[in-house]
Amino acid sequence: METPQIKDWHAHVYFDPATRDAAWALRERIEKQFDIVMGRFHEKPVGPHPMFSYQVTVRNDQFAPVVSWLTLNHGDLTVFIHPNTGQDLEDHRDRAVWIGKSMPLVLSLFTDQKKD
Repeated sequence: METPQIKDWHAHVYFDPATRDAAWALRERIEKQFDIVMGRFHEKPVGPHPMFSYQVTVRNDQFAPVVSWLTLNHGDLTVFIHPNTGQDLEDHRDRAVWIGKSMPLVLSLFTDQKKD
């Protein structure tokens, strides 16, 4: 079996109503610190993510500096990071990195898609 290639990475910053302002402040700091693609600010769980979140698309050449920076600057927020290889279930379940507390994802979203 051929080893998948990593196209890029997604970092998802998780928050809730109590940490919304901290999440927004971190988002602004990320945008100032890096030339990076920011996703929508979701104030509801979206996809496999169990909390409110926003996505940061990280190019392969940005991985080390962005993840290092997030490790030192995430505060009390959780950051879930996964590669994008085209194998969504494996990318989210087996190849993920957590900064802060880990939590269960809604992985049935991916297994249910394969049944269709």
